[in-house]
Amino acid sequence: MTFSHLKPTVPKCWLFAASGAMWSAVGIMMGATAIGWLSDGTMGRGMAYALAGLILSLPSVRWGFGRIAQKNIRRLRRLPDRGCFFAFQAWKSYLIVMVMIALGVFLRNSSIPKHFLAVAYTAIGVALIVGSFYYYRHLARLIRTASRRGGQRHLLS
Repeated sequence: MTFSHLKPTVPKCWLFAASGAMWSAVGIMMGATAIGWLSDGTMGRGMAYALAGLILSLPSVRWGFGRIAQKNIRRLRRLPDRGCFFAFQAWKSYLIVMVMIALGVFLRNSSIPKHFLAVAYTAIGVALIVGSFYYYRHLARLIRTASRRGGQRHLLS
């Protein structure tokens, strides 16, 4: 007995949209958490920590999340035109996400001052948001290419 008929299959473009949306949502959530932590202190100190997070986000995008997004885009491009919705990230990435969630829970409940955690949350949140645009850019290319060929309807359904 196989369960392949239960697999939610979608056109490949939805995998790029799902990846971008997930990265954006997590990045926004992390940024909002950091803002909440930084708004408890003085304005000048909060801005300094936010700036430190923004500065750290640059190498995080360049050598971290940007490379991960590009690697995932290459993987998604090799998939068939229709695939399982949950393939928007590799199975190993699901394990990494679980570890990162556990680490986040641990850090939020640790004795580390929240303004220091806000720097890391800002850096990672901004890097995720910027990384999500790699997916959106590729999705836009797919849609443009399909519309030139007259296959936009096939691309989205």
